[in-house]
Amino acid sequence: MRIGHVFEYPPAQAGQREKARKLAWLSIVLLSVGTVLLAITLGQSEAMKTAWVSEVLAMIPPASLLVAMRFELRPPSVRFPYGYYRAIAVVFLITATMLSLIGLSLFFDSAMKLLKQERPPIGTFALFGHQYDLWAGWPMVAVLAFSLGAGMLIGLLKQPVSKALHDKELEAESQMNRDEWMSEGVAIVGLLLVAFGKWWGDALAALLISIGIVRDGWHNMRQVIADLMDETPTQMGGHELEDLPARLRDAAERMPWVTRAMVRLREHGRVLTGEVFVVPRDDTPDLVGALSDAALDLQRLDWRLHELTVVPVRHLEAHPPPKT
Repeated sequence: MRIGHVFEYPPAQAGQREKARKLAWLSIVLLSVGTVLLAITLGQSEAMKTAWVSEVLAMIPPASLLVAMRFELRPPSVRFPYGYYRAIAVVFLITATMLSLIGLSLFFDSAMKLLKQERPPIGTFALFGHQYDLWAGWPMVAVLAFSLGAGMLIGLLKQPVSKALHDKELEAESQMNRDEWMSEGVAIVGLLLVAFGKWWGDALAALLISIGIVRDGWHNMRQVIADLMDETPTQMGGHELEDLPARLRDAAERMPWVTRAMVRLREHGRVLTGEVFVVPRDDTPDLVGALSDAALDLQRLDWRLHELTVVPVRHLEAHPPPKT
Protein backbone atom coordinates (compact mmCIF):
# COMPACT_ATOMS: atom_id res chain seq x y z
CA MET A 1 0.00 0.00 0.00
CA ARG A 2 1.31 3.42 -0.97
CA ILE A 3 1.01 5.97 1.83
CA GLY A 4 1.59 9.67 1.40
CA HIS A 5 1.47 9.81 -2.40
CA VAL A 6 -0.44 12.49 -4.27
CA PHE A 7 -3.83 11.57 -5.68
CA GLU A 8 -3.77 11.11 -9.44
CA TYR A 9 -6.87 12.05 -11.42
CA PRO A 10 -7.92 9.63 -14.16
CA PRO A 11 -7.43 11.14 -17.65
CA ALA A 12 -11.12 12.02 -18.09
CA GLN A 13 -11.37 13.74 -14.70
CA ALA A 14 -8.00 15.45 -15.18
CA GLY A 15 -9.39 17.03 -18.33
CA GLN A 16 -12.49 18.18 -16.45
CA ARG A 17 -10.31 19.62 -13.69
CA GLU A 18 -8.42 21.69 -16.26
CA LYS A 19 -11.75 22.78 -17.73
CA ALA A 20 -12.85 23.91 -14.26
CA ARG A 21 -9.71 26.06 -14.05
CA LYS A 22 -10.47 27.69 -17.42
CA LEU A 23 -14.09 28.30 -16.43
CA ALA A 24 -12.89 29.99 -13.24
CA TRP A 25 -10.84 32.43 -15.32
CA LEU A 26 -13.78 32.97 -17.70
CA SER A 27 -15.99 33.69 -14.69
CA ILE A 28 -13.58 36.29 -13.35
CA VAL A 29 -13.32 38.01 -16.76
CA LEU A 30 -17.08 38.17 -17.40
CA LEU A 31 -17.90 39.16 -13.83
CA SER A 32 -15.19 41.85 -13.92
CA VAL A 33 -16.75 43.33 -17.06
CA GLY A 34 -20.16 43.25 -15.40
CA THR A 35 -18.75 44.85 -12.24
CA VAL A 36 -17.21 47.74 -14.20
CA LEU A 37 -20.40 48.34 -16.19
CA LEU A 38 -22.51 48.27 -13.03
CA ALA A 39 -20.12 50.71 -11.33
CA ILE A 40 -20.43 53.13 -14.27
CA THR A 41 -24.23 53.08 -14.28
CA LEU A 42 -25.23 52.47 -10.65
CA GLY A 43 -25.88 56.14 -9.75
CA GLN A 44 -27.95 56.52 -6.57
CA SER A 45 -30.01 53.37 -7.03
CA GLU A 46 -29.99 51.13 -3.98
CA ALA A 47 -30.89 48.10 -6.10
CA MET A 48 -27.96 48.78 -8.44
CA LYS A 49 -25.57 49.16 -5.52
CA THR A 50 -26.69 45.83 -4.07
CA ALA A 51 -26.49 44.16 -7.50
CA TRP A 52 -22.96 45.56 -7.88
CA VAL A 53 -21.94 44.11 -4.51
CA SER A 54 -23.50 40.79 -5.52
CA GLU A 55 -21.45 40.85 -8.74
CA VAL A 56 -18.24 41.56 -6.82
CA LEU A 57 -18.98 38.76 -4.35
CA ALA A 58 -19.62 36.35 -7.23
CA MET A 59 -15.96 36.74 -8.24
CA ILE A 60 -14.70 35.43 -4.90
CA PRO A 61 -15.61 31.71 -5.41
CA PRO A 62 -13.79 31.30 -8.78
CA ALA A 63 -10.79 33.23 -7.44
CA SER A 64 -10.81 31.03 -4.33
CA LEU A 65 -11.03 27.92 -6.50
CA LEU A 66 -7.92 28.95 -8.45
CA VAL A 67 -6.03 29.49 -5.19
CA ALA A 68 -7.21 26.16 -3.74
CA MET A 69 -6.26 24.24 -6.89
CA ARG A 70 -2.65 25.38 -6.43
CA PHE A 71 -2.59 23.66 -3.02
CA GLU A 72 -4.91 20.69 -3.65
CA LEU A 73 -2.32 18.36 -5.21
CA ARG A 74 0.67 19.31 -3.10
CA PRO A 75 2.44 16.25 -1.66
CA PRO A 76 1.55 15.38 1.96
CA SER A 77 3.99 16.65 4.58
CA VAL A 78 4.89 15.77 8.16
CA ARG A 79 2.58 18.54 9.38
CA PHE A 80 -0.21 17.64 6.93
CA PRO A 81 0.13 13.86 6.42
CA TYR A 82 -3.30 13.58 4.78
CA GLY A 83 -2.46 16.14 2.10
CA TYR A 84 -4.14 19.39 1.11
CA TYR A 85 -7.27 18.04 -0.57
CA ARG A 86 -9.52 20.05 1.74
CA ALA A 87 -8.01 23.35 0.59
CA ILE A 88 -11.07 23.84 -1.64
CA ALA A 89 -13.44 23.35 1.31
CA VAL A 90 -11.47 25.79 3.47
CA VAL A 91 -11.54 28.63 0.94
CA PHE A 92 -15.23 28.07 0.29
CA LEU A 93 -15.94 28.24 4.01
CA ILE A 94 -14.26 31.65 4.07
CA THR A 95 -16.26 32.68 0.99
CA ALA A 96 -19.56 31.49 2.48
CA THR A 97 -18.88 33.41 5.69
CA MET A 98 -18.16 36.60 3.74
CA LEU A 99 -21.33 36.17 1.67
CA SER A 100 -23.46 35.75 4.79
CA LEU A 101 -22.00 38.73 6.67
CA ILE A 102 -22.08 41.14 3.72
CA GLY A 103 -25.56 39.95 2.76
CA LEU A 104 -26.84 40.64 6.27
CA SER A 105 -25.28 44.12 6.20
CA LEU A 106 -26.96 44.89 2.87
CA PHE A 107 -30.26 43.52 4.17
CA PHE A 108 -30.34 45.86 7.16
CA ASP A 109 -29.22 48.83 5.06
CA SER A 110 -31.97 48.23 2.49
CA ALA A 111 -34.58 47.59 5.17
CA MET A 112 -33.77 50.90 6.88
CA LYS A 113 -34.06 52.81 3.59
CA LEU A 114 -37.41 51.16 2.94
CA LEU A 115 -38.67 51.99 6.43
CA LYS A 116 -37.48 55.59 6.15
CA GLN A 117 -39.18 55.84 2.74
CA GLU A 118 -36.07 57.25 1.08
CA ARG A 119 -36.69 58.12 -2.57
CA PRO A 120 -33.93 57.10 -5.01
CA PRO A 121 -32.76 60.20 -6.96
CA ILE A 122 -32.47 58.50 -10.36
CA GLY A 123 -32.11 61.34 -12.86
CA THR A 124 -30.58 61.57 -16.31
CA PHE A 125 -27.59 59.49 -17.34
CA ALA A 126 -24.13 60.99 -16.81
CA LEU A 127 -20.83 59.56 -18.05
CA PHE A 128 -17.37 61.07 -17.41
CA GLY A 129 -18.89 64.42 -16.52
CA HIS A 130 -21.18 64.62 -19.55
CA GLN A 131 -24.94 64.72 -18.99
CA TYR A 132 -27.17 62.95 -21.52
CA ASP A 133 -30.86 63.44 -22.16
CA LEU A 134 -31.62 59.86 -21.14
CA TRP A 135 -33.16 58.49 -17.96
CA ALA A 136 -30.37 56.77 -16.02
CA GLY A 137 -32.56 53.74 -15.38
CA TRP A 138 -32.40 52.53 -18.98
CA PRO A 139 -28.60 52.05 -19.09
CA MET A 140 -28.94 50.34 -15.70
CA VAL A 141 -31.49 47.90 -17.12
CA ALA A 142 -29.24 47.17 -20.13
CA VAL A 143 -26.22 46.46 -17.92
CA LEU A 144 -28.28 44.26 -15.61
CA ALA A 145 -29.49 42.29 -18.63
CA PHE A 146 -25.87 41.70 -19.69
CA SER A 147 -24.95 40.60 -16.17
CA LEU A 148 -27.97 38.28 -16.07
CA GLY A 149 -26.96 36.58 -19.32
CA ALA A 150 -23.31 36.24 -18.27
CA GLY A 151 -24.25 34.64 -14.95
CA MET A 152 -26.60 32.14 -16.60
CA LEU A 153 -23.95 31.21 -19.18
CA ILE A 154 -21.23 30.65 -16.57
CA GLY A 155 -23.54 28.61 -14.36
CA LEU A 156 -24.67 26.35 -17.20
CA LEU A 157 -21.06 25.75 -18.33
CA LYS A 158 -19.96 24.79 -14.80
CA GLN A 159 -22.81 22.39 -14.09
CA PRO A 160 -21.60 19.37 -16.15
CA VAL A 161 -18.01 19.90 -14.94
CA SER A 162 -19.08 19.87 -11.29
CA LYS A 163 -20.96 16.60 -11.86
CA ALA A 164 -18.01 14.99 -13.64
CA LEU A 165 -15.68 15.91 -10.77
CA HIS A 166 -18.34 15.35 -8.10
CA ASP A 167 -17.28 18.77 -6.79
CA LYS A 168 -19.93 20.12 -4.41
CA GLU A 169 -18.22 23.48 -4.04
CA LEU A 170 -18.14 23.97 -7.80
CA GLU A 171 -21.76 22.80 -8.00
CA ALA A 172 -22.76 25.38 -5.37
CA GLU A 173 -20.86 28.04 -7.30
CA SER A 174 -22.64 26.97 -10.49
CA GLN A 175 -26.00 27.23 -8.74
CA MET A 176 -25.10 30.68 -7.41
CA ASN A 177 -24.21 31.85 -10.93
CA ARG A 178 -27.47 30.48 -12.33
CA ASP A 179 -29.41 32.18 -9.55
CA GLU A 180 -27.93 35.53 -10.57
CA TRP A 181 -30.83 35.93 -12.98
CA MET A 182 -33.08 36.39 -9.94
CA SER A 183 -30.89 39.16 -8.50
CA GLU A 184 -30.59 41.01 -11.79
CA GLY A 185 -34.23 40.32 -12.65
CA VAL A 186 -35.40 41.73 -9.32
CA ALA A 187 -33.20 44.81 -9.82
CA ILE A 188 -34.67 45.37 -13.30
CA VAL A 189 -38.22 45.10 -11.94
CA GLY A 190 -37.34 47.51 -9.12
CA LEU A 191 -36.00 50.10 -11.58
CA LEU A 192 -39.07 49.76 -13.80
CA LEU A 193 -41.28 50.32 -10.76
CA VAL A 194 -39.36 53.53 -10.05
CA ALA A 195 -39.88 54.55 -13.69
CA PHE A 196 -43.63 54.28 -13.10
CA GLY A 197 -43.46 56.34 -9.91
CA LYS A 198 -43.26 53.52 -7.35
CA TRP A 199 -40.37 54.83 -5.21
CA TRP A 200 -40.32 51.75 -2.99
CA GLY A 201 -39.43 49.44 -5.90
CA ASP A 202 -35.71 50.28 -5.69
CA ALA A 203 -35.28 49.61 -1.95
CA LEU A 204 -37.48 46.52 -2.10
CA ALA A 205 -35.40 45.10 -4.94
CA ALA A 206 -32.21 45.72 -2.95
CA LEU A 207 -33.78 43.97 0.05
CA LEU A 208 -34.68 40.89 -2.01
CA ILE A 209 -31.20 40.73 -3.59
CA SER A 210 -29.57 40.85 -0.15
CA ILE A 211 -31.79 37.96 0.98
CA GLY A 212 -30.50 35.96 -1.99
CA ILE A 213 -26.89 36.70 -0.99
CA VAL A 214 -27.52 35.53 2.58
CA ARG A 215 -29.25 32.39 1.29
CA ASP A 216 -26.29 31.51 -0.94
CA GLY A 217 -23.85 32.10 1.91
CA TRP A 218 -25.82 29.98 4.36
CA HIS A 219 -26.33 27.12 1.89
CA ASN A 220 -22.62 27.01 1.03
CA MET A 221 -21.57 27.28 4.67
CA ARG A 222 -23.78 24.39 5.72
CA GLN A 223 -22.41 22.17 2.95
CA VAL A 224 -18.77 22.99 3.64
CA ILE A 225 -19.09 22.55 7.41
CA ALA A 226 -20.63 19.10 6.85
CA ASP A 227 -17.67 18.16 4.64
CA LEU A 228 -15.15 19.40 7.22
CA MET A 229 -16.93 17.35 9.91
CA ASP A 230 -16.26 14.13 7.92
CA GLU A 231 -19.83 13.62 6.76
CA THR A 232 -20.46 10.41 4.86
CA PRO A 233 -20.32 11.14 1.09
CA THR A 234 -23.63 12.58 -0.11
CA GLN A 235 -25.20 12.84 -3.53
CA MET A 236 -24.67 15.92 -5.66
CA GLY A 237 -27.26 18.64 -5.20
CA GLY A 238 -28.86 17.10 -2.12
CA HIS A 239 -28.41 15.58 1.33
CA GLU A 240 -29.10 11.94 0.48
CA LEU A 241 -26.24 9.60 1.34
CA GLU A 242 -24.34 7.92 -1.48
CA ASP A 243 -24.58 4.15 -1.88
CA LEU A 244 -20.81 3.79 -2.33
CA PRO A 245 -20.17 2.62 1.28
CA ALA A 246 -22.80 -0.10 0.82
CA ARG A 247 -21.28 -1.15 -2.51
CA LEU A 248 -17.83 -1.34 -0.93
CA ARG A 249 -19.18 -3.42 1.94
CA ASP A 250 -20.95 -5.82 -0.43
CA ALA A 251 -17.83 -6.14 -2.59
CA ALA A 252 -15.71 -6.89 0.48
CA GLU A 253 -18.15 -9.50 1.79
CA ARG A 254 -18.08 -11.28 -1.59
CA MET A 255 -14.39 -12.01 -1.08
CA PRO A 256 -14.00 -15.68 -0.10
CA TRP A 257 -11.83 -14.98 2.95
CA VAL A 258 -14.15 -12.30 4.47
CA THR A 259 -17.07 -13.22 6.74
CA ARG A 260 -18.32 -9.70 7.51
CA ALA A 261 -17.42 -6.13 6.58
CA MET A 262 -18.29 -2.54 7.48
CA VAL A 263 -17.22 0.66 5.72
CA ARG A 264 -16.50 4.18 6.93
CA LEU A 265 -15.87 6.88 4.30
CA ARG A 266 -15.35 10.63 4.40
CA GLU A 267 -14.78 13.34 1.82
CA HIS A 268 -11.47 15.17 1.47
CA GLY A 269 -12.38 17.76 -1.13
CA ARG A 270 -12.98 15.80 -4.33
CA VAL A 271 -11.24 12.73 -2.88
CA LEU A 272 -12.82 9.98 -0.78
CA THR A 273 -10.86 8.14 1.86
CA GLY A 274 -11.70 5.83 4.72
CA GLU A 275 -11.54 2.32 6.10
CA VAL A 276 -13.05 -1.05 5.28
CA PHE A 277 -13.21 -3.19 8.43
CA VAL A 278 -13.29 -6.92 7.71
CA VAL A 279 -13.57 -10.05 9.82
CA PRO A 280 -11.29 -12.59 8.06
CA ARG A 281 -11.75 -16.32 8.19
CA ASP A 282 -9.44 -18.10 10.62
CA ASP A 283 -7.93 -20.22 7.85
CA THR A 284 -7.05 -17.28 5.56
CA PRO A 285 -3.60 -17.88 4.03
CA ASP A 286 -1.29 -14.87 3.67
CA LEU A 287 -3.65 -12.42 5.38
CA VAL A 288 -1.33 -9.46 4.79
CA GLY A 289 -1.26 -10.10 1.05
CA ALA A 290 -5.03 -10.58 0.96
CA LEU A 291 -5.57 -7.25 2.73
CA SER A 292 -3.26 -5.44 0.32
CA ASP A 293 -4.95 -6.96 -2.75
CA ALA A 294 -8.39 -6.19 -1.32
CA ALA A 295 -7.50 -2.52 -0.86
CA LEU A 296 -6.43 -2.24 -4.50
CA ASP A 297 -9.49 -4.10 -5.79
CA LEU A 298 -11.97 -2.10 -3.73
CA GLN A 299 -10.34 1.20 -4.67
CA ARG A 300 -11.19 0.49 -8.32
CA LEU A 301 -14.92 0.77 -7.57
CA ASP A 302 -14.79 4.58 -7.76
CA TRP A 303 -12.15 6.92 -9.17
CA ARG A 304 -12.42 9.20 -6.12
CA LEU A 305 -11.22 6.56 -3.65
CA HIS A 306 -7.71 7.26 -2.37
CA GLU A 307 -5.57 5.41 0.19
CA LEU A 308 -8.45 3.15 1.18
CA THR A 309 -7.43 1.02 4.15
CA VAL A 310 -8.65 -2.53 4.76
CA VAL A 311 -8.46 -3.25 8.49
CA PRO A 312 -8.78 -6.80 9.93
CA VAL A 313 -10.78 -7.07 13.17
CA ARG A 314 -11.91 -10.01 15.33
CA HIS A 315 -15.60 -9.06 15.27
CA LEU A 316 -17.99 -6.27 14.24
CA GLU A 317 -21.10 -4.93 15.93
CA ALA A 318 -24.30 -6.54 14.74
CA HIS A 319 -25.96 -3.18 14.10
CA PRO A 320 -24.52 -0.25 12.11
CA PRO A 321 -24.28 3.19 13.74
CA PRO A 322 -27.36 5.48 13.51
CA LYS A 323 -27.76 7.67 10.41
CA THR A 324 -27.67 10.93 12.39
